[in-house]
Amino acid sequence: MRFLKLIGHILIITILTALTQIGGFVWIITIIVSKAKNWKKRYVFPLIYLVFNIIIVPPIASYFGRVQLPLFSNNLEPKNWFYPLAFRNYVTPELKEILLKSSQKSGIRITYLDANFPFYNGFPLLPHLSHNDGKKIDLSFMYLDKTGKATNKKPSFSGYGAFVNSNNLISKNCIDNGYWQYDFTKHLTFGTDNELSFDESSTKKLIQHLLSHSETQKIFIEPYLKSNLNLQDSRIKFHGCQAVRHDDHIHLQIK
Repeated sequence: MRFLKLIGHILIITILTALTQIGGFVWIITIIVSKAKNWKKRYVFPLIYLVFNIIIVPPIASYFGRVQLPLFSNNLEPKNWFYPLAFRNYVTPELKEILLKSSQKSGIRITYLDANFPFYNGFPLLPHLSHNDGKKIDLSFMYLDKTGKATNKKPSFSGYGAFVNSNNLISKNCIDNGYWQYDFTKHLTFGTDNELSFDESSTKKLIQHLLSHSETQKIFIEPYLKSNLNLQDSRIKFHGCQAVRHDDHIHLQIK
């Protein structure tokens, strides 16, 4: 029985570390505190986790050159609670400044998805291939409601998997050549709103403002979107079939 409990704890620590970087450590502290005080882990864990999320981690992250993106503001907000709660909303101060300036100048309220963890360059933010140095972030496209009015709502709960064009040629070629993961995010929407439509004008405007900063190194979107939006900047690149498709979000990377 003790062996099975040990295996269970190791599994929990591994999953929490992979998803949040910090959660596995919090679980270890939870075990220690629960045994010392004879308290229930289901009460201790969320309390300690929130203390780390709100109070302890943000100031420590600054020593690693990372800052926390705001939970809610007039210019910048997460798609949902998961990204900040899972410590996936950390970036360099330079990237945060670019996002805030782009939002202010464009008049667009930017919605962010996965950014980076608070500590250590090179620590993977799964399932992404990069997002490990504070200099990358995924941003939502802009959309129109059923009346044609601009809205900050997004067509999927997660922010991923609601593709602008499900049958574009690049995606088909990638999948046909064995890159099965290319459109896997369609299974990770966690709910969709089919009444929304892609806002070409506002999305293009947002991308242009992101490109206006000299620190912007790369932007990934699907090639057909670059063409459809008439975006000529060489920093807009194709990410390759080894990644997942980018006609549901913008990937921004700075120098």
